[in-house]
Amino acid sequence: MSLLHSLKSLNSFGLAQYCADLIEVHSKEAIKAVCLPLWQQQTSMLILGGGSNLVFTQDFYGTVVRVLSKGIKVSEDEEAFYLEVEAGENWHELIQFTLEHGMFGLENMALIPGTVGAAPIQNIGAYGVELCDVCHWVEYLDLVSGDFVRISAAECQFAYRESVFKDTLRNLAVVTAVGFRLTKNWQPRLAYGPLQSFDSATVSAREIFDRVCQVRSEKLPDPTVLGNAGSFFKNPLVSAAYYMDLAQRFPTIVGYAQTNGAVKLAAGWLIEQAGLKGFELGNAAVHDKQALVLVNRGGATGQDICRLALHVIAQVQDKFGVVLEAEPRIIGADGEGDLYV
Repeated sequence: MSLLHSLKSLNSFGLAQYCADLIEVHSKEAIKAVCLPLWQQQTSMLILGGGSNLVFTQDFYGTVVRVLSKGIKVSEDEEAFYLEVEAGENWHELIQFTLEHGMFGLENMALIPGTVGAAPIQNIGAYGVELCDVCHWVEYLDLVSGDFVRISAAECQFAYRESVFKDTLRNLAVVTAVGFRLTKNWQPRLAYGPLQSFDSATVSAREIFDRVCQVRSEKLPDPTVLGNAGSFFKNPLVSAAYYMDLAQRFPTIVGYAQTNGAVKLAAGWLIEQAGLKGFELGNAAVHDKQALVLVNRGGATGQDICRLALHVIAQVQDKFGVVLEAEPRIIGADGEGDLYV
């Protein structure tokens, strides 16, 4: 099979893999015209947004469909602003747009890489806010019926880094647009780390945005300089009882109580305490400023990244009895698979 299309510039790890075919689509009609026949012909197909949540472990023997559709529509009522945003819009640029137009609620999620269409798939989030907090609906192309379907946020079955698109609709849907509801009665969300120093009575959404951008820029490497996929591991959830046990043994452990009684641990803290910050394995490494990030030091392969990830998982499990899960999708020759080497 001829593999003519380089994917190196289309994935934020900068992994030098190729695909058999690469098609760019600029509208939801084009998404349907391209994706539906590919799915019906059972051609291996990968929907690509910003390429910031992928690890290519091999050349992809199928068609990569790059979604570049653009468009933002805004309406409002007395209570909220309502946005209809095409899947190919850049996520960070959407947040800048909302701030410039006096619409608040997305600022905690500034500088998360990727596109709007990818956001609901894993329910992206940062600094105490998740997509599910502001999502109104999601529209997708149903590859079985060929129809565009719009479902409510509740129907998306959002959970921590999870959604219906990673479960029952996996490989059966292509997100084409996302609807947002941003309340006019904005309340700042300041529970996490660097935002706790703000006064909730006086802080502005722009100040939160600026602080998040500052912190992320200081801790997270620029993927154009040092290939990475942002946070590589999910923050693990443990029972309150197990958290108390860990806290007795590790008094400085970082945890956040959840509404369901579980406690979310800071994966970066666990990795750092396991002595892995800056750890190198071949051309892949744990970032020396943020242990939650794995980086391509130059010339690393997807196999190298996976091997390092598995080492981190093993070391953290050995020290804390907690199993970390990788966030990025692992893409092999025929599609998505599990973390492996």
